[in-house]
Amino acid sequence: MKGFFKGSATALITPFNETGVNYDVLDELIEYQIENGTDAIVFLGTTGEPSTMSFAEEHVLMEHAVKKVAKRAKVIFGCGSNCTADAVMTAKKAESYGADGLLAVTPYYNKCTQNGLVEYYKAICEAVSIPVIAYNVPGRTGVEIQPATMAKIADIPNIAGIKDAGGNMSKTMETLRLVREKCDVYSGEDALNFPILAVGGVGVISVVSNIAPKAVKTLCTLIAEGKYEEAQVLNDKLLPLANACFVEVNPIPVKEAVNLLGFHAGTPRAPLTPMESANREKLIVAMQNFGMEIKA
Repeated sequence: MKGFFKGSATALITPFNETGVNYDVLDELIEYQIENGTDAIVFLGTTGEPSTMSFAEEHVLMEHAVKKVAKRAKVIFGCGSNCTADAVMTAKKAESYGADGLLAVTPYYNKCTQNGLVEYYKAICEAVSIPVIAYNVPGRTGVEIQPATMAKIADIPNIAGIKDAGGNMSKTMETLRLVREKCDVYSGEDALNFPILAVGGVGVISVVSNIAPKAVKTLCTLIAEGKYEEAQVLNDKLLPLANACFVEVNPIPVKEAVNLLGFHAGTPRAPLTPMESANREKLIVAMQNFGMEIKA
């Protein structure tokens, strides 16, 4: 299927405090995204740290997020797992709470075959009626959706597209060639947002848009309108900020960046650790060079 959403989606952080999810700050972050034109918000993706959350925590967050967003943007929940049964369960829960769509990362650690990937996505899609975006991020999972495999996955009726964070433009181009008439392609790597959009991607699922949502949305709009020179100028400004958000493993830097903007998002959950001081200084410089005011 095509056309689930176009434009910018933010892979939102999950703010924590000593008791769990900080819902006051989560609400502030949701409003910040909506006020700045974000088209969709992805909760419980990699950046949201679901791997350190219990199912109970995830389900409470799902219900809360749907109510808070209140149809002002698309709500997408991460549901992937290295256990297909768990992925299916989470997908069903997300749909029951009113999710607009799902983001399903490939299984990780147990490293299934390409045929296994097809069966995994079939199982999730057959369990729900809402759109599902496949998520290719081999650097995290050790499993890569090959272009020919994505062509098979794209035949599943409610597959809405692929979030491509593979970092290989050659494979991205081949995936686009094979699926562009079947489903959509979304950039999942901020450093490659410009080229993926320019060759046919319809949107981005961004980390840096946690702190620069308006700029990321504008980049998507400019490219969609064919204003490539303006988009290139903006991309050149965004790129150092995006790179600073990956100077340590995601979401350590972007969570610190959110704190630096004045939101009290807390620190990542163990085994992730607070940002190292030298890298924090690099992040601050990148944010200031972008024109951001450091408040913390």
